[in-house]
This record gives sequence, C-alpha cells and structure tokens, in this order.
Amino acid sequence: MVTSPHIPHAAAAEGDTSSTIVTTTTPAILKKLQNGSDVRGVALEGVPGEPVTLNEEAAYLIGAAFVDWLAEKKGKKPGDLSIAVGRDPRLSGPALANAMFAGFTSKGVGRVVDMGLATTPACFMATVTPGAAYDAGIMLTASHLPFNRNGAKFFTRDGGLDKADIEVICEGAAAACEAEPSGHAVPLDGVEDGVESVPFLEDYAATLRELIKKGAAHPDTPEKPLTGMKIIVDAGNGSGGFFAESVLKPLGADTSGSQFLDPDGNFPNHSPNPEDAQAMDSAVRATVAAKADLGVIFDTDVDRSAVIDGDGNPINRNKLIALLAAIILDEHPGSTVVTDSVTSDGLAEFIEGKGGKHVRYMRGYKNVINEGVRRDKAGEPCHLMIETSGHGAMKENYCLDDGAYIAVKIIIEAVRRRLRGGGGISDLLSELREPLEEKEVRLKITADDFKAYGGDVLDQLKSAVTSMEGYTPVDVNYEGYRVNRDEGDGKRGWFLLRQSLHDPVMVLNFESEIPGGVDVMAKDVVAWLREKDFGSLDASAVYAIVDK
Repeated sequence: MVTSPHIPHAAAAEGDTSSTIVTTTTPAILKKLQNGSDVRGVALEGVPGEPVTLNEEAAYLIGAAFVDWLAEKKGKKPGDLSIAVGRDPRLSGPALANAMFAGFTSKGVGRVVDMGLATTPACFMATVTPGAAYDAGIMLTASHLPFNRNGAKFFTRDGGLDKADIEVICEGAAAACEAEPSGHAVPLDGVEDGVESVPFLEDYAATLRELIKKGAAHPDTPEKPLTGMKIIVDAGNGSGGFFAESVLKPLGADTSGSQFLDPDGNFPNHSPNPEDAQAMDSAVRATVAAKADLGVIFDTDVDRSAVIDGDGNPINRNKLIALLAAIILDEHPGSTVVTDSVTSDGLAEFIEGKGGKHVRYMRGYKNVINEGVRRDKAGEPCHLMIETSGHGAMKENYCLDDGAYIAVKIIIEAVRRRLRGGGGISDLLSELREPLEEKEVRLKITADDFKAYGGDVLDQLKSAVTSMEGYTPVDVNYEGYRVNRDEGDGKRGWFLLRQSLHDPVMVLNFESEIPGGVDVMAKDVVAWLREKDFGSLDASAVYAIVDK
C-alpha cells in the first residue's frame, strides 16, 4: 500500500499478503533526524505527543544515502563495499534493519551483513577485526532512551562519523525523498535476498577475554584469571548480557546474582542507564545481595558503563573518571585526561595530583573524544577521554567509547590488586575530594533563535560576575561560563551556565563543599536573573531552589 506523503508511518493493509510495505516520510523529517553525530527519532507509536519520525522509508533512504557517502569516502564503487548492521533489542530494530538493507541493495552494495544483536563498540570493532573488516558498521540504537525511540550510529575503521558527515547523509536522504515522494517498498519480514547473517558479538567477547587474560596475568590460573571472584552484571535488558555469559563466566568468575541479562525491547525493569538513580540503586542492591566483589552496569548499547565496589558503593560520574584516570596515569605517566565541562574541582585536583593534566572540554562524548585525539596528534599524549555520562574512550582502544572495555580495565585492576594482597578498587579513590552538594537544573529558552538568545544570556552573565562578591570566573571556558565561589576555610564552590548542544535549553550546574552552599549560589544567580528579567528564559527550575 502507499500512504499519503504527509503520514510518516504506515502498516500493511488488512488482508495484504505482499511481502513489502511502502511508508512515506518528508525531507523536513529526515533532516531533523540528525542528533549531532548520529541519527535518532521516534520509531514506534504508542506515546502521546510523539508521532513516528523514523519509519521504514526513513531507514531505507538513510541507508541509501550512507552508501553514497561511504563510496565517495572510500573511493570505491558500491559493488565493492561491505556494510554490516547490528542492533540493540528495541522492538523496532528488525523492521528498521530490513529497510536499511533494502536501501543498501538499491545502491548495489556488494556485501550486506546482518550482525543481529550487537553493541555499539562491537559494530566499530567489526570494521577492524580480521575475518570481518567491513568497510562500515552501523548500530541501530537509541542508547538509554525509551522503548519507542531508535536511531543509528555509523562507523568506518577510522572511527565514528562526525556531525558534518551525518548532515551530508540526512541531506542526501532528504533529496532522494523529495525526488520520489510516493515512497519506497521495503521488506515487511525477514531480510532481503543476498543479506548474510553473520553474528559478531561472540567474536567481540573473545577479544575482551584475551584482554583480561593478558592484563591480569594470573600466575596460577592464566586461562581463568577470574577464578574465586564474584562479579555481577546488570544489563538493563539491553545488549550487555553477553558480558556475563561470554566474557566473565568462561574466565572463571561467579556471575550468579546478575540481573536483567535477557534482551527485552520493553525494558521492563529499569532504564538501561548507569546515570539513572533507580537503575544504579537496583544494581547496588544486586551487588550487595550477591556479596559480589564487583558489580557492572551497562546502558542499552554498551558504550557506557559504571561499576559498584564490594561494599556497594557506586562508582560513576566523577568517581568513575578518577578511577580510570588513576589506572591510566599509572600506565602512562603525565597523560592528559580530557573530560566534559561539568566535572568537579576535586577531580581536577585528583588528576593533577597523580601527575596528569586535566582538560575540561565541551559536553558531548564526540566533542570530548575529538579534543583528546586532536591534542594527542599535536604531540600532547592523551590516553583517556571521558564524559561524566560514562562515555569513556582510551587511546589504546581506537579512541572508542566502549563500556565493556572500561569494565575490562577495571576488572584487570581488581585482579592485580587481589594478587598483590592489596585493597579493593575504591582504595584508588582515597585522595578524591568530593563535593558535599551538587545540583543541575534546566532553563528553557522560548525564543525562536534559541542559540543567539542563549549566547546573549551568557554574555550578560560574564559582565555581571565582575560585580558579584566572592565570585571569580575560571581562566578557561570551552563551554558556557564557569564561575568559582570562595566558600571560606579553603572551601570552594562553583556554578556553570551553558547551552544545550541541540535543544532550546540552558543547563545550570552547581557544586559546593559546604552545607547550604548550593542554595547560596542559587540565590545569587536568581537575584541576577530577576534583575535582568529575561523574557524568553524560563528560569522556574532555579527559582524553585530558593523559593522552596
């Protein structure tokens, strides 16, 4: 069946026995699917106010446009290209994969591979691993977002695509849509003829196992270096269950007590997100109940992770960065560590105290990774690039944000400390000074040109800070405006006002080392906001802090 070009999603007609479906999208929708360096949209109906934007034709057209981009990038004809697609457990995944395969074959791609259930890091590794070495790997995922969302992340052996690349692909898809507005036929069930089914997750697991065996170098049980250790995994019903079954167990670990390992696109237990408080609380409870030495929690597509120590203490955000920095700086003394803009002052002191150099850069994991790569190429060794969200990349691992690799590095350190008779991994954090209070609020911009409006707000803040008693702007701001506050007795707080990368929102972060310090800074910021009376800035979220 063919639907109106104004309807972004359709199902096969009742009684239609055709093996294909024709859905339609619009050029405007296709362009809006860009989400920085990847593609994201609503892929399933069922949530009020969220119409489908990423349907079968959209996937078809994006797949076809990606072929055009890849052929030019590689200097190859489509018939000489090999492209592999993996997906997380989302319910919309199979239909979108089939549509993308159809887009590839419409361009005459020589080899199209269905990797089935996969992780985002595995889709990159499939481009560099002997025996696979595809020209490109694509992961269909929307990370930790709700069940109705989906998207795509694109890789070549040079790494993940950047924002400019995704813009070219979405523009190409939009042009093809405009040229043929009646839609394109894509498969309803199964995969197109000529698509190979070649799972890759077990190959990736084998690579991780070898890393642990080599890194742990257990003298008594070299093939099973995790013997005697209990490590539980919380996969949040995403793609990460393989880590318990195919990485830890074969190396001798007791993984009993692990939870939510079965892939389930409804995500029935908790949000698959290490930053989510309920998800972390659930993983902590599981770690403590199992009396485990270590707990590992993944997001849906396993490019992020966090850990829990044997006492049930969560290690994420600043603590996770500090832990990995301690490990990396022991291996690579003097390395630069690039983080996003909202990391704590205590973390900066910790990294510098370990002999490293800390650089706070812009939010967005690709921004953080790209800045680390840039500095390293310029002669400033940078072995760790990590965002507080848990997106962490290491030079030794292709500068790839990989939650499983991060977990492997921490597990290796835990084994080494165990062999030396030392303490647990949390002992590495004993010198980390943590804030007493922290708060993040979001201020909505209602102006049409929200980027320009937000920039003006920041400029006015810069002018105002000079007359705010006790406040001093930091020397370098790569993003927004960060201001320190002298809290007395050697204590220091700070706040940062920045613009969201993609949305009409300004984000305001506070951190304090004294009781009530966040409230004091919030009152000062609110006083300035009320004096200015920004008509297109909804500051009610920060007003609520002081008006409670």
